[in-house]
Amino acid sequence: MPEGDAIFRAARTLHRALAGRTVVRFDSVFPKLTRVDDDASIAGRTVVSVSAAGKHVLMRFSGDLTLRTHMRMNGSWHIYRPGERWRRPRRDMRIVVSTDDYEAVGFNIPVAEFLDARAEARQDDLRKMGPDLLGDSFDEEGALHRVREHGNTEIADVLLNQRVVAGIGNIYKCETLFLCGVNPFARVSQIGDDSVRALFRTARKYLRANVDKPSGGIVTYGGFQRERGEGGRHYAYGRAGRACRKCGTMIQVRTQGPYARLTYWCPTCQS
Repeated sequence: MPEGDAIFRAARTLHRALAGRTVVRFDSVFPKLTRVDDDASIAGRTVVSVSAAGKHVLMRFSGDLTLRTHMRMNGSWHIYRPGERWRRPRRDMRIVVSTDDYEAVGFNIPVAEFLDARAEARQDDLRKMGPDLLGDSFDEEGALHRVREHGNTEIADVLLNQRVVAGIGNIYKCETLFLCGVNPFARVSQIGDDSVRALFRTARKYLRANVDKPSGGIVTYGGFQRERGEGGRHYAYGRAGRACRKCGTMIQVRTQGPYARLTYWCPTCQS
């Protein structure tokens, strides 16, 4: 699943390419997006803005209409010049938003819907979303309160819950817990408020750093040039069976939570 920084970066790129421009063509494989009456048609509208809300991309058009998309595990947005060859097969196309200057193509996007302002305010995933770690401001105390509502749940699972705090995916979950020395299998009730706040601040720090990083891929460890693959970019994630960068203990991995996500951790540093 794309992490919060990737969604933020995608929305920012879409905004720079499309905002203020008129849509000349809209296409989608989703019937619910194309079966619209004249008042709801997209061609002829102006793209007002594109923004990220947690892991949602909100593309706002003139005339009180918003396209909400969620990437889930494999979705992505690409930007092309008109006529430029797509880097993904046409069969993966789900949505196309074209202006005279750019073509935004959504590939393998599983969730997409149009919302007006009233429907957007009522949309469950948006309305119940936790404070966004990549927002201009972050409600730390509100997020802490939401975490405390899950006292009997393992902290790693709580960090992935977008209704508690928005933006953390599996990589940031593992790396944040490692950097803060928190056992991923500890129950929330076993963790003090200061430690929870440190998790928020660490996740926010690395999310924001990776948003502004020029190259792709999440990096939390500065010495990644010395190793190949994802394991070279991180402290714990993807490094099962390798020595912990801090203490030398072998990094462990096991599935965790209702969706059996992989959790990487150091049993010494995170005891």
